[in-house]
Amino acid sequence: MDPLDRTPMSPQLAIRVATIGGVALILFAIILFRLWYLQVLSGPQYVQLANINRVRDVPIQAPRGDVVDRDGNQIVGSRQAVAVQIDQSELPAGKAARAALYTRLGKVIGMSAPAIRKIMHSNTNVPYANVTIKVDAGEKALVQLKENQNEFPSVAITPVYVRSYKYGDLAAQVLGNVGSISPSQLKDPRFKGVPETGVVGQGGLELEYDQFLRGKDGVQRVQVDSEGLPTGAPLHETLPTPGHELKLSLDLGLEQEGYQALQTGEGLAQGNGNAGDAGAFVALDPRNGQVLAMGSLPSYNPSIYTHPVTPAEEKELTSTTAPLLNRATDGAYPTGSTFKLVTAMAALQDGLTTATTPFNDTGCIKVGRDHEPFCNSGNPPEVLGELTMPTAIQESSDLYFFTLGEEANPQGPIIQSWARKFGFGRSTGIDLPGEFAGVVPDAAWLKTVEAQQYGCLKKYGKRGPQICGYISDPTRTWVTGDNMHFAIGQGDFLATPLQLAVAYSTLFENGRVPTPHLGLAIDDNDGRLIQKIDPPAARTIKFSQANQQVIEQGLHEAAQAPGGTSYDVFGSFPKTVYGKTGTAQHAVGSNDQAWYVAYAPDPKRPIVIAMTIEKGGFGDQSAAPAVRLMLSQWFGITKKVVKGSSQTL
Repeated sequence: MDPLDRTPMSPQLAIRVATIGGVALILFAIILFRLWYLQVLSGPQYVQLANINRVRDVPIQAPRGDVVDRDGNQIVGSRQAVAVQIDQSELPAGKAARAALYTRLGKVIGMSAPAIRKIMHSNTNVPYANVTIKVDAGEKALVQLKENQNEFPSVAITPVYVRSYKYGDLAAQVLGNVGSISPSQLKDPRFKGVPETGVVGQGGLELEYDQFLRGKDGVQRVQVDSEGLPTGAPLHETLPTPGHELKLSLDLGLEQEGYQALQTGEGLAQGNGNAGDAGAFVALDPRNGQVLAMGSLPSYNPSIYTHPVTPAEEKELTSTTAPLLNRATDGAYPTGSTFKLVTAMAALQDGLTTATTPFNDTGCIKVGRDHEPFCNSGNPPEVLGELTMPTAIQESSDLYFFTLGEEANPQGPIIQSWARKFGFGRSTGIDLPGEFAGVVPDAAWLKTVEAQQYGCLKKYGKRGPQICGYISDPTRTWVTGDNMHFAIGQGDFLATPLQLAVAYSTLFENGRVPTPHLGLAIDDNDGRLIQKIDPPAARTIKFSQANQQVIEQGLHEAAQAPGGTSYDVFGSFPKTVYGKTGTAQHAVGSNDQAWYVAYAPDPKRPIVIAMTIEKGGFGDQSAAPAVRLMLSQWFGITKKVVKGSSQTL
């Protein structure tokens, strides 16, 4: 066909061909420009990014600050250890490969593959952070891991600092422990800036003063090869900043003696046929609220948290003996006759009685036709005869205080009001987390609790009685007998040893209610003061000095006058002591709880001590001898176990 015979291209087609050609040309130009941009203009940037892919930032953990007693004696420190960790981002793919890794690693560090797997699965906090498998695996294991790194992909050997508790379980619940920051803590403003891999306080003083103790982690930048292994010297290093030192008001010698004395008291209780298996003590300087000693048994060694807790260890920590519980601040107890201090002050201040009003103690009284008689202790009940307020305190007449509770009830919550003034039913403000506020029962309280229990029972139906557990009878009303039991520290009344120590300090301080506190100062690593820790201002309650003297007369004669409930323990003690026994009925079918609270008004070294022994029997027989041992330590007196024989509640 002759080319001249072709049909000429229409103008529309020519435009289309030109358009397509132009678009193609533009696309090719864009591609060429992009290649030139990436290779010429952005080349250095991508070289830098490639270099970054060959480096790793390895955190350098900061050592936490020391915790020392009032004289600078170290109680808690930090030591460097080596942790075997697994980098989750470098784990081999596939369950079989991971299982093989766990098996090989377990043989080296002395752990089972299932135990390692459980630790890995429990790490839900930071999905890509290193997981600590074992701390202090031993030199032999560390050498083997280093020499055979290719067999252990993702396994890292990392220097870490762990807490060192020089005195084991001493003051464990007070000191607290540390651990990996939790998801909830990451959202807490107190932990702002803490990395997801950080270690923070998890309880006690470690939590309360974490911002000072924590320090600031450093970082080491290292170059790695294609397998992620370090090559050459570190490229850059920012050293960590150690945490500050926390100075406490605790006296180490008194703290140690407190634990020994408590154990002695438990032994005395057991010797009298009681279980005597737990207890707590608090010692305060009444002038300023400084906690001189505080302890709780059973206890535990906080160093258990320097490694992942095993199932067996977790079971022991959460057992019915509750070793994690600080019974000094969180124990919910009836206090027995130690509470008579409050009832006495309420009765004197509100005019229910006077210091010289005579009372005939006949051993028992009966209130109402349908009630069991209210009696003194003993079988048959002890009859104390003619009494006044001081002698009623001295001999701990339950009948006397039962009667005050009976007379107070028609006039409203008189005793309850004074209990709250003295610090019961409210937190003391101590610088420890989780303090129990206690229970001061009255008609309004009972009505509230009944409403709560009714709602709970309605919600759970047949399971309600096992789940709700507020009070045994949700239909009962407040009656005179309730107030009579409350007047001697029984019934629904619950308090802590710390609250009792604060109440007796208030009497000693003429109405000034101290705020107990443990922290004294924050120092740097060279011992220089950074910040003094001042407790909140103390409250003040008003009562007459004459009434104070009446109660103090009874407390002094109870401890150091013939006929006093703890005279056999403190009658020969060379220091002036004001003290009160307490024997509380804590649970049906269980041994009574033993109490003793005392203060010694030494002009230079005054002290208040509250001691309780669960299932310890009579206070004079177990708790009072333990308090004498602590007072002997405080005043430098030869220690002597003096057994009590009083069987007064």
